[in-house]
Amino acid sequence: MPMHPQTVRYLEMLAPLAALEGQEPALAETRRAAEAALRARPRRGRELPHVADLSVPGGGGAARVRLYRPEPPGGAPLPALVYLHGGGWVLGGLDSVDDACRDLAAATGCAVVSVGYRLAPEHPFPAAVRDAWAVTAAVAREPGRFGADPAAVAVGGDSAGGNLAAAVALIARDRGLRLAHQLLVYPVTDTALDTPSYAAYGRGYGLDAAAMARCLEMYRGGADPSDPLLAPLRAPDLSGLAPATVITAELDVLRDEGEAYARRLAEAGVPVELRRYEGVVHSFFLLPEHFDAAVDALRFAAGRLRAAFSAARAAAGGGRQEKRLPSASSAGL
Repeated sequence: MPMHPQTVRYLEMLAPLAALEGQEPALAETRRAAEAALRARPRRGRELPHVADLSVPGGGGAARVRLYRPEPPGGAPLPALVYLHGGGWVLGGLDSVDDACRDLAAATGCAVVSVGYRLAPEHPFPAAVRDAWAVTAAVAREPGRFGADPAAVAVGGDSAGGNLAAAVALIARDRGLRLAHQLLVYPVTDTALDTPSYAAYGRGYGLDAAAMARCLEMYRGGADPSDPLLAPLRAPDLSGLAPATVITAELDVLRDEGEAYARRLAEAGVPVELRRYEGVVHSFFLLPEHFDAAVDALRFAAGRLRAAFSAARAAAGGGRQEKRLPSASSAGL
């Protein structure tokens, strides 16, 4: 499909930006540039009745989280989505997905718990996974703190955050936490970087293959590239995982591995719906000011989450899970 005119304009805007370099001084400079670009970006700033910064004990100290509620505190418990931001595991934070989390909370009617996990290379794998799991377990174990319904907890994320969400879903299955859903937006699911979409869109489409390889190297450290918590596509068994929604972009190096993961989920008997957005590039989901497809993708994701939360609550019979959940440290991470 031809490149969408909105994609052409977006790539023209990105052209002056320098590619991510792997050396520490260049990474620090890139982080400063990313923060400056975020400050300069027009913020939609959807107003919500309750937004609060909190902390959750994790494997490496307190993890920063931001809680978004579309209803004031003190009401009935809401379904909850634990959201993991993208940025190649080395960039981004709570502010980088603030607008998206507000949109998801408003569109879905759920509480959103955004996780400011530790970044690589200072904190290589599995630090981010530990933080993501610690927060997810806390939402289910201490729901009152978040105004959450422990019978309806989902995980989600974009790009590297999608990778972390998929890893958390694997841990949750193995540790006895029944998640309502996993929302995976153009997720990283493998470490091979050798798919046809890498060959076709590896340069000049926003997320370059070389930059992705450097980010993965910084995050992976010395870990086994086949570790399922690093490369969920390589997990030997995907059965029993939470139902999933997988969103991909046509002109994205991560397209093929995200779609391969959706196929493997389906083959394992996991209910999954895959939707590819044609003519757009990586990051479109977070940029409704640039892409009409982002508005449609948010509507699609919110509808899938609402249905998943409703099904989870119905299956629980309105009750709450009684099983004591393990901490991050006792989960073997």
